Amino acid sequence: MGYRQFRVSQIALPLDADAGDLKKRLLKLIRLEAAALNDFWIEKKSVDSRKKSDIKLVYGVRFQVEEGQAKRISLSVALPVIEEPPYRAPTPQRPFSERPVVVGAGPAGLFAALVLAEAGARPLVLERGEAVEEREKRVSQYVQGGELNEESNIQFGEGGAGTYSDGKLTTGVKDDRGRNRRVIEELIAAGADPEIGLMAKPHVGTDQLIRVVAGLRRRIETLGGEFRFNTRMDALVVRDRQIRGVIIHGNETLPTETVILAPGHSARDTFEMLNRLGVTMETKAFAVGLRIEHPQELISRSQYGERWEHPALPVAEYKLAARTEDQRGVYTFCMCPGGTVVNAASERGGVVCNGMSDFARDGRNANSAVVVAVTPQDFGPSFASAGPLAGVEFQRHWERAAFHAAGADYSLPVQLLGDFADRRRSTALGGVVPTAQRGWCFADLGACLPPFVFQGLLQGFSRFGRSLEGFDREDAVLTGVETRTSSPVRIKRDDTYQASIRGLYPAGEGAGYAGGIMSAAMDGMRAAEMVIHSH
Repeated sequence: MGYRQFRVSQIALPLDADAGDLKKRLLKLIRLEAAALNDFWIEKKSVDSRKKSDIKLVYGVRFQVEEGQAKRISLSVALPVIEEPPYRAPTPQRPFSERPVVVGAGPAGLFAALVLAEAGARPLVLERGEAVEEREKRVSQYVQGGELNEESNIQFGEGGAGTYSDGKLTTGVKDDRGRNRRVIEELIAAGADPEIGLMAKPHVGTDQLIRVVAGLRRRIETLGGEFRFNTRMDALVVRDRQIRGVIIHGNETLPTETVILAPGHSARDTFEMLNRLGVTMETKAFAVGLRIEHPQELISRSQYGERWEHPALPVAEYKLAARTEDQRGVYTFCMCPGGTVVNAASERGGVVCNGMSDFARDGRNANSAVVVAVTPQDFGPSFASAGPLAGVEFQRHWERAAFHAAGADYSLPVQLLGDFADRRRSTALGGVVPTAQRGWCFADLGACLPPFVFQGLLQGFSRFGRSLEGFDREDAVLTGVETRTSSPVRIKRDDTYQASIRGLYPAGEGAGYAGGIMSAAMDGMRAAEMVIHSH
């Protein structure tokens, strides 16, 4: 006896509904009796809170019936499930004469290494920072007042900068090869909560990412991959515009004809080395701003109304965007429900902030970056002399300003929103207590920002307050500066994903081709596929 599977999306139910209610609604929609339904399961789950007095949980469901029952189902209600083929990387036509080298163990590097390892290429992964277990200890020491390690910190180390974030897996990148689904499957296999496979807006959480990243590494190692931590790539060996090897530890050469370069958006010394080597790069747009903190209760009440504490509701989040008077984009970025603000410095003499959440998102505050678009035309003559690295110098300038504004001890500068608008240094907190790790102090954040960013933020705060009640409250806490929203450079590559030096495959967020964990992982996979295609 055969079976057929169908899919129904957008089944909306009240918050108090249970699995039995979902089954009843499904049977009513497809007009079958319970005995005809062989099985059903939830594929997706989201919240519709547009009407706060009647919030709904919205399900996407797959169900299975016998072949004989399938003809009774209306295709206007349910669609037949056509099983998408699993992700498959290309097969190399010949063995790799030398091991490909993957530089960087962030999302792009890890998933590039995974694809290469599955193809039998035995990749060698070089990571300047520490393995994630040791990195966690290093970051903890720094947060408690220890010395900044410029090689292993919140920006550098196994897992990349995304390890200390909310672990969001949303992306606007379209993919018809199943890469997106494969990333989710591998993360779950490595230890992520299986619920991320159901979430409309999946997130892993920093507490789980640390375990998941280690699980990915072990899987790559079982397939023949090798990791070297505390190993920075100092230079590339190039002859006739072709990669011939990489240099580590100043004088050790590793021969290879293939380098997937996934350095992360903060690898400024790597960008400088590539520029000296003549690799074609260009400046690119990014964004600069501050982090804003509110009580999570305020955000949840604003989004959900009086039922904000219902156990069926996820912790509320938001995404806001507007245009400034001069038509710049101002928007929220990397919103972390129930999260903390982190000190993400990676260079001496500069501070930069970011946000992170654990999987439960159960902290007292919500935080988000509020940023204003910056284009290469904004750098001006003082930065333009840096050529393709003008954006790097622009970021560095404002990070150093924040460092000195906060007392030059790696505390983060903080100001209340009302005082920020009046250009007045805050002297006392209101109802919002900063979560900034390592420490914070009151400062004039307007002095840590380009004037056009300062004005753009003021306009953004006002407009967002009209969209989300309480967003522009005067005692909301602002922390600076948020400069590492994306890479300030793009390493140019052709249709084969190779840079102006053959055998060099730039990938991921640092190379200028992604904007988060998921898109970076997928880009790393595509780079690895191109490498395999060439063999």
